[in-house]
Amino acid sequence: MDIADIIQTIAIYAIPVLFSITVHEAAHGYVARHYGDNTAAMLGRVTLNPIKHIDPIGTILMPLGLYLMTAGAFVFGYAKPVPVNFGRLRHPKRDMVWVALAGPGVNFIQALLWGALLMVLSGLGLTEPFFIEMCRAGVLVNVVMAVFNLFPLPPLDGGRILVGLLPPGPAIAVSRLEPWGFFIVMALLVAGIVSQWWMRPMMSLTFGLLNILLAPLAALFN
Repeated sequence: MDIADIIQTIAIYAIPVLFSITVHEAAHGYVARHYGDNTAAMLGRVTLNPIKHIDPIGTILMPLGLYLMTAGAFVFGYAKPVPVNFGRLRHPKRDMVWVALAGPGVNFIQALLWGALLMVLSGLGLTEPFFIEMCRAGVLVNVVMAVFNLFPLPPLDGGRILVGLLPPGPAIAVSRLEPWGFFIVMALLVAGIVSQWWMRPMMSLTFGLLNILLAPLAALFN
């Protein structure tokens, strides 16, 4: 792989990735504080400073290593999870859903904003590939992050949403998977199950929804 291509790809994706993880994690902390738990706020995690959310291994070394080893075919990473004490929420079971949904929710909003910026730049006749590709990267990164985090298995956001929506018995059963959830998800990723049965169909639906929401803007520039 050409070193110039690697540097260019990193440059294109750096800003969208930093924004996606920073706003995602800060949103969890902000909504948790809104519903009664200020744990993240006390630790300085309700912030748009990316340094507070970056995990040196999960955010930098792992994605970069996987990108180089697989020639860009597979990339995976993670940020420092925002600490939330669900027991301190005013209505723990209900509020857990909103706290978990906040992260993927702001990723969807960011994807929408990057898509809108792409249409505006294209509509104004800007042909600079770097900015066009950065906008496309912003849409892709945020859609991937939103959809992946909604996978219904704790400790992912989708798993916490599922626990919050299920009746007490099934909710307890699902929550007991959390200590092994990360390893289960990784195994399902390696086996291709998450990609085939979750990521592809959910990403297709998300892109379809984005296209519907951006249709008025697209019509404006056509």
